[in-house]
Amino acid sequence: MSRRTVVAVAAGGIAAAGLGGTAFAAGAGGEQGGPARTGADGEVCYRLTSETVEGPYYIDADKIRRDVTEDREGIPLLLGLKVIDSETCKPVRNAAVDIWHCDAAGVYSGYENQGNGGGGGGPAPTGEPPTGEPPTGAPTGPPPGGGHQEPTDDSRYLRGTWRTDRHGQVTFRTVFPGWYRGRCVHMHVKVHVDGEWTDAGYEGGHTCHTGQFFFDEESVLASAVVEPYASNTTERTTLTEDTIYDQSGTAGGLLRLRYDKRDIARGVHGSITVGVDPEATQDGQSAPPQPGASASASASGSA
Repeated sequence: MSRRTVVAVAAGGIAAAGLGGTAFAAGAGGEQGGPARTGADGEVCYRLTSETVEGPYYIDADKIRRDVTEDREGIPLLLGLKVIDSETCKPVRNAAVDIWHCDAAGVYSGYENQGNGGGGGGPAPTGEPPTGEPPTGAPTGPPPGGGHQEPTDDSRYLRGTWRTDRHGQVTFRTVFPGWYRGRCVHMHVKVHVDGEWTDAGYEGGHTCHTGQFFFDEESVLASAVVEPYASNTTERTTLTEDTIYDQSGTAGGLLRLRYDKRDIARGVHGSITVGVDPEATQDGQSAPPQPGASASASASGSA
């Protein structure tokens, strides 16, 4: 292949980064596999593809911030990412990284009237199941991972964009995600490059990576007995049942998680290294990459 593939591997060598008074440090580790090589700086690169669909709930980078928690209750999650060029293994500086995910109840900001539904199918049905022919003229929305939907409200919790530093690192403060019908516990990510950081935010450039991060079953089961997760009665899809996760461990976006096994409610540290091809366009639309896709951001309302 003439085009470099996008990879995601377990975090290695992320230096301590302070965020709101909390120190985060990650070392090498986690499940890895596939062909490996060593870059000029000695860092090991794995050519492990991790592109996924964007999903219906993306809102183009409109809050420039590292702390995306707002008023959401849940287990504190400090997420440390490192973005590298998959060909040279060098850090990708000044990239704009978006993350977004549902809250403990399985609800996405900007789409609260969808409730805790599928990946765009709306809230789970109630009452007796229908009989006879299905009604016409009333679409139920796309299946999990389906096409984009326009926001229905102004809420923006658990969403944010921040730039990578000279080491390719970026850290976010959020909460451990919950779950909704049809998907395992996950969060979304986009990496934008070649844009410009201005007083207004981030403008231009193109999206070189669209992916998802996943959480191992042990941590999810531990979270499920802690409020407010314990109040989420929606049937949960496990990691092995999920239709988006490719079961390849860190190759497919499985995070390395560290927490007190006796009390996960105290907080979780998650880490992963994401390798990208800065020259590619991966917008997550399940279509062949096209040059010139853009991303923009505004600093209005940022925290």
